[in-house]
Amino acid sequence: MSEQPTAQVRLERIYLKDASWESPKSPGIFAENWTPEVQADINTKSNRVEDTRFEVVLTIGLKAKLGEEATAFIVEVQQAGLFAIEGVEGETLRRVLGTLCPTTLYPYAREAIDNLTLKGGFPALHLAPVNFEALYAEAVRQQEQQTAH
Repeated sequence: MSEQPTAQVRLERIYLKDASWESPKSPGIFAENWTPEVQADINTKSNRVEDTRFEVVLTIGLKAKLGEEATAFIVEVQQAGLFAIEGVEGETLRRVLGTLCPTTLYPYAREAIDNLTLKGGFPALHLAPVNFEALYAEAVRQQEQQTAH
């Protein structure tokens, strides 16, 4: 009897790849009533480092505005992880890289954003959980629509 290969996903290392902070209207912005409108942009990318090792980078960018003109802050974090993935190929591998890996990285990115926001002099910014399964399914659906046209 032949044995089926066992799928394994291991996080080998987690690290902050890049972070940026900008508060263009400080210190004047601190006198404003703090009711921000926050725009978020979330992206992931992955690349094969070695045969079974992959770097996955979760990028989260936020822009907090008070009204139309006053940008309180802009923050971007690239949280990365090095994952060893064995026994997984094709669409299943793409799904693991697009869902499981970013889900693992997200709490670290959220903490980094919260820390930068606090160090920038603003109240804590608690990001809501993200459903990476739903984001991945939407990205696949959009890609299928584009290839159909």
